Amino acid sequence: MKQSIKIFLFSTCILLATSLLAQKGTIPKQRDKVEINIPKKNFHLYLLIGQSNMAGRGVVEPQDTIANKRILRLNKNGDWEIAKEPVQFDKKEAGVGPSLSFARKMLQDEKDTNVVIGLIPAAAGGSGLDIWLKDLYWEQTQSTPYNNAILRAKLALKDGVLKGILWHQGEADCSPTSISTYKDRLITLIDRLRKEFKSPNVPFIAGELPEYNPGAVNFNPGLYEVKNSVNNYDVVSGAGLTSNPDHVHIDAASQRIFGERYAEKMESVQNKNLKK
Repeated sequence: MKQSIKIFLFSTCILLATSLLAQKGTIPKQRDKVEINIPKKNFHLYLLIGQSNMAGRGVVEPQDTIANKRILRLNKNGDWEIAKEPVQFDKKEAGVGPSLSFARKMLQDEKDTNVVIGLIPAAAGGSGLDIWLKDLYWEQTQSTPYNNAILRAKLALKDGVLKGILWHQGEADCSPTSISTYKDRLITLIDRLRKEFKSPNVPFIAGELPEYNPGAVNFNPGLYEVKNSVNNYDVVSGAGLTSNPDHVHIDAASQRIFGERYAEKMESVQNKNLKK
């Protein structure tokens, strides 16, 4: 009888450990730092900002840790390394976001084989748009999101050229009061960022709230209204995306799709600029 209990308890522990590992995913233990020794014009940089669905909360799988020497990320310490999920590090829950699949798609469509993509993760889970102002501290991530994004981007700009900004945020701004002013506040943020980088035409791509989010139906139209006031701006569809069990965060499979959608919009804006 005692032996049976021991076997049962041991089996239960194994199942629990397996379950916890499955939730955590395949987090890479090794990150390979690299030195940048390519012409600055060939190092295409993308700033990745917003809240948790930009940071990513999808479960990391082996396919998310396949290295590509032409896709790098600026790590927490300001060093370049080969990018693997999780790309972001705002919280310990960071997982699969849209960043890596975005970079893979951009590289796949890039004709110049000398181009290297540099991802600059700077998202802050839970942050409302009003947190993205200079010097404002965000307790959840113990950081000043705006300052941090500017600092990290300017550090990266020593090595490359800023080719675009990706933004996904809005879950914290779904109240009627916030929605009513969101458009104007986002326009202000875009203007400030472009002035910070002295790049008035850098593409800015925003993502819809996924349609499973009850607030999406009222929130998303405002993202499109920004197009009337801002050049080189577009919006990525959140249609058909699915969530983690929490019904808040986009799951890994949908984040990979979302990232490719971001790439398609980014390429569209960039190509329009080339034709001008």
